[in-house]
Amino acid sequence: MNDITALILAAGKGTRMKSKLCKVLHTAAGRSLIDYVLDSVQALGAAKIVLVVGHQSQEVITAIELAGVEYAIQEPQLGTGHAVMAARDLLQGSTGHILILCGDIPLIRSETLSRFVECHAANNSGITVMTTIMDDPLGYGRIIRDDYGLIRAIVEEKDATPDQRLVCEINSGIYLVRAELLFSLLDRIGSDNAQHEYYLTDIVREAVCDGMPVHGFLVEDSREVIGINTRSELAKVSTIIWDSVRESLMRSGVTLLDPTTAYVDSRVKIGQDTIIHPNVTISGLSEIGDDCVIESGVYILDSRLGDGVRVLQGSRLDRAEVHDGTSVGPMAHLRPEATIGRNAKIGNFVEVKKSVIGDGSKASHLTYLGDSSIGKNVNIGCGTITCNYDGKKKHRTVIHDRCFVGSDVQFVAPVEVGPGSVIGAGSTITRDVPEKSLAVSRTKQKIYPLRKGQGSTEPDENRES
Repeated sequence: MNDITALILAAGKGTRMKSKLCKVLHTAAGRSLIDYVLDSVQALGAAKIVLVVGHQSQEVITAIELAGVEYAIQEPQLGTGHAVMAARDLLQGSTGHILILCGDIPLIRSETLSRFVECHAANNSGITVMTTIMDDPLGYGRIIRDDYGLIRAIVEEKDATPDQRLVCEINSGIYLVRAELLFSLLDRIGSDNAQHEYYLTDIVREAVCDGMPVHGFLVEDSREVIGINTRSELAKVSTIIWDSVRESLMRSGVTLLDPTTAYVDSRVKIGQDTIIHPNVTISGLSEIGDDCVIESGVYILDSRLGDGVRVLQGSRLDRAEVHDGTSVGPMAHLRPEATIGRNAKIGNFVEVKKSVIGDGSKASHLTYLGDSSIGKNVNIGCGTITCNYDGKKKHRTVIHDRCFVGSDVQFVAPVEVGPGSVIGAGSTITRDVPEKSLAVSRTKQKIYPLRKGQGSTEPDENRES
């Protein structure tokens, strides 16, 4: 079936999250909940995707960077049935089938959705409901079946009788409905219930009243349809995703010294024979090559590392690029647009921002390199600073190949140092330095004798007692 329109319900505030942020924008293992659902729907090959938004609608629309998604506004939010009604204008006249699902079920797999569609088609069903068995069904709508296994009703927790609450088969909130049936059924439901809302589940009751068979599709792994309503559930789902990523990485040849403390997001790529030490977080779209070592306490976000890179303890890389054979850290900070060449060294307490460091260059200690271009085989001495900000604008420092910079040097940008030059320790460089030159900028050392009683522990014989 290639005539599926996906309708994703993402209008709710998520009151139980106790958050100023709407529920579907909360992140699990580094990605928003709605992103996971959109990935699965895209992989299914839905011909059209409609997203129902409400609370913080503009923030949700802005956060989604998927072309072709259409948006319907639900205002106010009066239940799941009301949410589908809000999309009437975008769905009216649709042919085929409408897949309805919520935006807070990040574990749903495209393979499961495909089997769901196949079941719907095989039964030539008007409505198919995805269900699962929960050991503790508290809070979920219960599936009530007849003797033939067809669904007779979906009863919400607050409306269920004591006997119905003993049922462990629950409604996942995922439906497939023939497009021409959907709104004719919705037009017949009301809000006469404990919540005074329009329940989408009531379309099942209306279909049964018309003698229409309603089929169920049972998902064996109930985790796939877990909806996120609390911070606790969010944490559990994040753990499930991280566990899956860890297993996949280890199968592909990555060593995790303590898997339970390696937090690697689902879109991260890591090469063979790379070793990840405990307490490491690798997020976003980061890519790490073969034979790397990532030591403990390291945080890497949206960064690219070549082969044989070592990132030592306590370092942070944020949207940086590090080429083959380079060592970073310990306690180094690579900020956005930092590009480090091959076989280079960025040492302890070195910060690099919006700078290119050439192959074989070294900044080993206590240095800040911002808005700079450093050539190949340059030595940057301890305590060097590029003074890139004049209070209004940022300026660049350019240091060409094979330069040697002594300790405690300040480059007051804009300034350029020619190839092969030497900068004396303790200098403040305010003007360009020609090629193969020695630049020294410091006052002449003077020595004064100390008077008695200054800087000495010897007694002053003339001092009165």
